[in-house]
Amino acid sequence: MNPAEAVALVTGANKGLGKEIARQLGAQGVFVLLGARDRERGQRAEAELKGQGLKVQYVPLDVVDPQSVEQAAQQVDKQFGRLDILVNNAGIALDWFPPSELDTEALKKTYETNVFGVFRVTKAMLPLLKRSKAGRIVNMSSALGSLAFHTDGMFKDANRLLAYCSSKAALNAITVAFAKELRNTSIKVNSANPGYTATDMNQNQGPKTVEQGARTPVRLALLGDDGPTGGNFSDEGVVPW
Repeated sequence: MNPAEAVALVTGANKGLGKEIARQLGAQGVFVLLGARDRERGQRAEAELKGQGLKVQYVPLDVVDPQSVEQAAQQVDKQFGRLDILVNNAGIALDWFPPSELDTEALKKTYETNVFGVFRVTKAMLPLLKRSKAGRIVNMSSALGSLAFHTDGMFKDANRLLAYCSSKAALNAITVAFAKELRNTSIKVNSANPGYTATDMNQNQGPKTVEQGARTPVRLALLGDDGPTGGNFSDEGVVPW
């Protein structure tokens, strides 16, 4: 893929990892569409990145709103006629309870963004990705979505994050399903694990910077023709499902 000719859409791109992914893609010459539900924050991110000399544009996009997603797809179609890179970054974390104390509404709200939102945006953008010479879909996952890590006891307090962890496991399943469907096309679909990165989601407690956390999703977004598909990756390599 020639980054200078690519068009990317990053959801949740107004702050944190999303904005940094957009910045790093833009630094490679990619024209980046900044998907964000908050117009003021989206326009502020656009102004900031344009001030750095990057080719970016704010696109109104609320992943939980089907009409908003459809309108964003129509805008991309009208303006570019294709999409080369989709980074499904928008996500939320609402819980910190034992499973038995988790509220059903919090579980549903988490899935609406982290699972249904990813599925909704991917379906809407897929016709545009199929027009690309080398489409790339990157789903922002987490090591907390790895069932292998959970059963190994790697995460001491993960049991308090049932909604978030299970939503990322479901997102990984979406990655595998789309990768299998598209295996005979030029589109590659992978999950990216940024690591424990300092963002608003964790009150900026993560030891990794957003610059570090963005490296794997950006690498997957710019994969060459010989790159993998249907995998789960971090900076260290393959992450077990």
